[in-house]
Amino acid sequence: MKMWLLVSHLVIISFTSCLSGASPFPVYKWRMNNGDIDLTSDRYSMVGGNLVINNPDKQKDAGIYYCLASNNYGMVRSTEATLSFGYLDPFPPEERPEVRVKEGKGMVLLCDPPYHFPDDLSYRWLLNEFPVFITMDKRRFVSQTNGNLYIANVEASDKGNYSCFVSSPSITKSVFSKFIPLIPLPERTTKPYPADIVVQFKDIYALMGQNVTLECFALGNPVPDIRWRKVLEPMPSTAEISTSGAVLKIFNIQLEDEGTYECEAENNRGKDKHQARIYVQAFPEWVEHINDTEVDIGSDLYWPCVATGKPIPTIRWLKNGYAYHKGELRLYDVTFENAGMYQCIAENTHGAIYANAELKILALAPTFEMNPMKKKILAAKGGRVIIECKPKAAPKPKFSWSKGTEWLVNSSRILIWEDGSLEINNITRNDGGIYTCFAENNRGRANNTGTLVITDPTRIILAPINADITVGENATMQCAASFDPALDLTFIWSFNGYVIDFNKENIHYQRNFMLDSNGELLIRNAQLKHAGRYTCTAQTIVDNSSASADLVVRGPPGPPGGLRIEDIRATSVALTWSRGSDNHSPISKYTIQTKTILSDDWKDAKTDPPIIEGNMEAARAVDLIPWMEYEFRVVATNTLGIGEPSIPSNKIKTDGAAPNVAPSDVGGGGGSNRELTITWVPLSREYHYGNNFGYIVAFKPFDGEEWKKVTVTNPDTGRYVHKDETMRPSTAFQVKVKAFNNKGDGPYSLTAVINSAQDAPSEAPTEVGVKVLSSSEISVHWEHVVEKIVESYQIRYWAAHDKEAAAHRVQVTSQEYSARLENLLPDTQYFVEVRACNSAGCGPPSDMIETFTKKAPPSQPPRIISSIRSGSRYIITWDHVVALSNESTVTGYKVLYRPDGQHDGKLYSTHKHSIEVPIPRDGEYVVEVRAHSDGGDGVVSQVKISGVSTLSPTLLGLLLPALGIVVYLAI
Repeated sequence: MKMWLLVSHLVIISFTSCLSGASPFPVYKWRMNNGDIDLTSDRYSMVGGNLVINNPDKQKDAGIYYCLASNNYGMVRSTEATLSFGYLDPFPPEERPEVRVKEGKGMVLLCDPPYHFPDDLSYRWLLNEFPVFITMDKRRFVSQTNGNLYIANVEASDKGNYSCFVSSPSITKSVFSKFIPLIPLPERTTKPYPADIVVQFKDIYALMGQNVTLECFALGNPVPDIRWRKVLEPMPSTAEISTSGAVLKIFNIQLEDEGTYECEAENNRGKDKHQARIYVQAFPEWVEHINDTEVDIGSDLYWPCVATGKPIPTIRWLKNGYAYHKGELRLYDVTFENAGMYQCIAENTHGAIYANAELKILALAPTFEMNPMKKKILAAKGGRVIIECKPKAAPKPKFSWSKGTEWLVNSSRILIWEDGSLEINNITRNDGGIYTCFAENNRGRANNTGTLVITDPTRIILAPINADITVGENATMQCAASFDPALDLTFIWSFNGYVIDFNKENIHYQRNFMLDSNGELLIRNAQLKHAGRYTCTAQTIVDNSSASADLVVRGPPGPPGGLRIEDIRATSVALTWSRGSDNHSPISKYTIQTKTILSDDWKDAKTDPPIIEGNMEAARAVDLIPWMEYEFRVVATNTLGIGEPSIPSNKIKTDGAAPNVAPSDVGGGGGSNRELTITWVPLSREYHYGNNFGYIVAFKPFDGEEWKKVTVTNPDTGRYVHKDETMRPSTAFQVKVKAFNNKGDGPYSLTAVINSAQDAPSEAPTEVGVKVLSSSEISVHWEHVVEKIVESYQIRYWAAHDKEAAAHRVQVTSQEYSARLENLLPDTQYFVEVRACNSAGCGPPSDMIETFTKKAPPSQPPRIISSIRSGSRYIITWDHVVALSNESTVTGYKVLYRPDGQHDGKLYSTHKHSIEVPIPRDGEYVVEVRAHSDGGDGVVSQVKISGVSTLSPTLLGLLLPALGIVVYLAI
C-alpha cells in the first residue's frame, strides 16, 4: 500500500490485520523503517489499531510502516505501507522564446514539466488565455507521457500563445507554464512530405488487470492516418483506439495480451512504422494458503503454501511476527515449542500477500466424547462391513478390538486398520453381536461399543436383457430384486455410467411403479442417442446389486466426415469423405448437395457416377456453374431413412469459362436525334462464368455488309446508345449482342431489326388561342401540325415577372387539341407557347400568346342572417358580399344543398340574397353559400338544417342577439 500526502495536519494509517478480532484482545505495536514508534510521543496516537500522526513532516515521517498485533497465542505482522509526500513545483518564471514554423511543416512545443511526485500528471495546453484549451484532433496531439504538443502540419489558424497546463490528481494541484508564441510563416505552396512518427511508445511492463495506454503520433503533410495492430495475433477484445487514432488503450489487460504492437502512419507521400512490446506481469495470488491447524505432539507437518504470479513469487515465513523460514515448510516430531501464529508471505516485484494461521500442538488421552461409535451397524450376509473407531487422541493411539469377550486379531476375514477401523469380509449370521474398540496412548486409554446386525443380501433376480429396436420405437428394460424385508428398496437406473434423472428425462424415460420389488424401465420413442448400456441398481441402506444390458437403436446414418474438395474445374469438382456411423443399418447410397450465393437452400448435385453406392467414399459433382462460389456437403441414406448431412466444406470457386448463353430480348430504337438505342436483358450473375464480364454490341444498316462492334464493360447494364451525326432518322438497323469474359466470347443473340431515332418535328402549331376561365385557370387550344412524327404537344407558360427559363410545362398526347392550365396567380400577365414533340425532342415554338388572368374571387364569405322554416321549405338569407378593389365583382351566388357528411348534392344559382330549399326528410342537411365572380367562386359559408329545428342552436345563439330580431319557429 502507498500513500501520498500534500499538506495535512493529520494522517491516519490503518490495516485490516491490525483491527484484529482476536480473543483475548490483542496489543498493538507500530514500526517505521524497522524501528519502533514511540506511541508516548505527542506526535503519535492510536485509535483501535490505527496509527494517527499529528502534523506530519516529510523529513521525519516518510518511510515504510507496519503493525504488530499480539496476545498470549502469538503475534502477527501486517502488510507494509509506504508514506510519501507528494508535490508539484511551479514552472520556472523565465519567458519562453517564440517559435516560427513554415506553414505545412510539422512542429513540437515542449512542455518540460517541473519537478513533481508522484509521476501521474495529466497535460493540456492553453491557447491565448485561461480556460481556452486546444482540442486534440487528427492534426494536433498532446502526449500524456511527456506533455509535449505535436502539430502534424502547421496552418495559419495555429497562430497564438500556448501554455502547458499540468495537473496532479494525487495532490489535486495544477500549474501552467509561461506562454510560447507560435508564428506560422506563410508559404506560396505548402510542400507535402511523408509520415514521420515522432511520438513512439516504448517496451512496457504492465500488471495484469491494469489499463495500458500506448501513444503514437506522426508529423506529415497531408496529415497521416494512423493504424494499429498486434503483430501476428488478433488485437485484444478490450482494445480501444481513440484521439483520432493516436492512442491505443487496452483495458483490464491479461496475460494473453502480451506481445508486440505496431503503429503505422501513412499519407500519400509515404509511411512510417514503429513497434514495441508489452510484457504482462501479475501480482501474487494464492493457489493454496495456510489455515488454522491442529497436529498431534510428536507428529510431522507439511504445511503447503503456494502462490502464482509473474514473476513467480518467493515464499517466506514469519512466526509470531519474526522471520522464521524461506520456501517450503516441513516440521518433524513437533513439540509445544512449534505452537504459535504463523504467516506465509508470497511476494514478487509487484507486491506481497499474507496468509495467517495458528498452529496448535495437541496432547491428550483418547476420548470418544466428540466422535462416538455408531450404536447399531447394519451389514448384509455375504458382504463386507467397516466399523469406524475414531477417538480424539494425541499422540496417535494404538487400537484393539473385541467381540463380546473374544479378542479379535487379523485374519483372512478380519482386518484392523491403522486408523482403528475394523473390516469384516464374507459376513455370516454368526458375525452379528457387540463389538468394542479400545484406544490407548501414553496419556491414557478409552473404549467404545457398537452392535452389528446382519441383514439378508440384496440380489437381482430378474436382470435386464439386450434389446434391438428402430428409431421411434419403444423398449422395456426389466429389473427385479430380492432384499431384506426390514429395509426399503430403491432402484437406480444409469445410462453409460450416468444416473438417469427421471424428472428431467420424463419424455423418453419412464418407471413402472405398479409392480412391487420391480424397477422396470420404459424407453419411449427411442432415438439414436439412447443407444448404449443401461444398468439397473437395486439398493438398500446396507448394500446394493447391479445388472446391465445393451440397447441397440437402428436408424438413418450419421453424418459423413472428413469432406475434402479436390481437382476443381470449371463445371466439376472431386469430393472425398470418410464413412460415418451406419447406425446398425448398412448405407445404401450417398447424395452430394451444393449451395451458392444464388440461393440459401441446399440442392442435390448431379454426380459422376449418377448413383453413389454406399461403399464409396469419393465421387465427382458435375454440371456446375463456372466461376461460382460453392459449398458442398454429403448425406448418407439407408433403408431406415436419410441421415444427417456432413459439416459443409469450405467455400470454393469453380474455374472460369467462356459464356455459353446469349443475352435475350435484344431490341431498342427511339431516342434523341442522330442516335441508335440498343437494349437487351443483362445476364444474371450465374451466367458470367468469369472475371472482366461485359457485352459486345454489333450493329449495321439493314442492307449494310460490315458489322460495327462496341464493347460495354458494365455487366449490369442492358443499354447502349450509339451517336452519329451522319445517321439518317428512322433508319433500319440489324443488331445483335453477345457476352464475353476473360476466358472468351459467348454466342450472339438472335438478330433484331430496330430503327434509329427520328428527327424532332420541324413545324410549329398554328391557330394558338387562349380562353381565360378564372383567376387561376386558362384554356389553351391550337391546330395540329401536318407532320406524322408528332407524339405529343408541350405547352410552356410563365408569368411576366418570372424569367422564361422558369417556365412551367404541360405535356399532352398528339390527339389533344387543347389543354387546361391550373393553379395560376390571379390578375397576372402570362405568356404561352405550344410545341410539337416526339422522342427526338420538341420542334419550334408557336407564336407567343399574351394573356391576363382575372382578378381573384371575393375573399369574404357571405354572412348568413337567418334560416327560417316555412311550411315544407327553408328560407336561407345572407348579406350581400362586396368585393375589394383587387377582387372580381360579384355576379351572383352558388348554393349547394347536400346531406351532412357527403360532398355531392344539388347546386343552385341565384342573383338574390336568399334561397328556398326543401325540408330534409332524413337527418341533417348542409346548405353552403358562396359568392360567384368572373374570377371564380369565393369563400363558403354554411348552415345545417333538419326537419326538427329551423336553425342550429349554435347559429341561433350567435345571430339573434347580434341582429336584434325575433324568429318565430313554426313546427
